[in-house]
Amino acid sequence: RPVGGQRLPEIFLGRQGGLKSRRTLDPETARDMVRVREARRAFRKHYTDCFWSYRPDLAIGRDDVAWVADQLRKHGSRGAWMTAAKLCR
Repeated sequence: RPVGGQRLPEIFLGRQGGLKSRRTLDPETARDMVRVREARRAFRKHYTDCFWSYRPDLAIGRDDVAWVADQLRKHGSRGAWMTAAKLCR
């Protein structure tokens, strides 16, 4: 759909850009997916402070979220602590 008279590139929105997802997830699975995404983001953001002894391309899954939060609390700054608190909600 044109925005302001111009077409947005497909790469900006993706192939399905803005269309409703056909995936149906129960709320618990959706929350788990969000927690894993946030744990992966925290791993990358705080890698030099908290995770330097692990491979930078370490795969973080659902079972690793609590471990990421624990490492953030042990070795991180106040910002890392706040991120860990969000992961454990």
